[in-house]
Amino acid sequence: MSIKISEVSALPPDGLDKKDTKKETKDLTEELYELQRVMYAEGKQSLLVVFQGMDASGKDGATRKVFGDINPAGCRVHSFKKPTDEEFAHDFLWRVHKVAPEKGMIQIFNRSHYEDVLIQRVHNWIDMDMVHRRFEHINNFERLLQDNGTHILKFYLHISKEEQEIQLKERMTEPHKHWKHNDNDWKEREHWDSYMEAYEDVFTHCSPDIPWTIVPSNDNWYKEYVIAKKVVETLRPLGMAYPGLDSEMGV
Repeated sequence: MSIKISEVSALPPDGLDKKDTKKETKDLTEELYELQRVMYAEGKQSLLVVFQGMDASGKDGATRKVFGDINPAGCRVHSFKKPTDEEFAHDFLWRVHKVAPEKGMIQIFNRSHYEDVLIQRVHNWIDMDMVHRRFEHINNFERLLQDNGTHILKFYLHISKEEQEIQLKERMTEPHKHWKHNDNDWKEREHWDSYMEAYEDVFTHCSPDIPWTIVPSNDNWYKEYVIAKKVVETLRPLGMAYPGLDSEMGV
């Protein structure tokens, strides 16, 4: 899956009606609510949703808007921060495997195991030989999850550099967004081109068996639609069903 990010638009397709699309997104999230209930009750399969993207690409918002109405008992979100001392003492996938979804669950990764071939590469904390070995480990890890009944969806939230600047500035000027501000986001922005190169290598080497979906993310309404549609279209054909009654008491 060879992708040049600079050649991909971060905007919705021309001519797409915003109102109609938002209505369709609502319908999709309502269907997702029902699909997740069956998955949770059946307890045979699981779904892992991976969100990656530059700072301010809207990972938190996408999680809230697409998955906010489903039963929280059957959905978990995990955000990967700087590894702890204990995590550093293990292999890089140790902390990830611990939070992989159990059967019946939807697990959302807000950032993920891919950080270990992105930020560490961009800052030269690991060399390219290690990057490529980690690609192989990641692919094997994801295949293992698949073999255990976990369906994996990987989304790159594609925001333009210009839109990212707008969003980062809003975090400094709008009081209700102050809590999101982090000076380090501006420092990481200085490495934009290096991150794009690193992401493009991820798309090439960690596909197509479990492909990436590149989500134009300058406009939230379209981003939410693309994600909801992909999730629902993945769950629909799984043939899930509510378990039958296992007791004849009172019948």
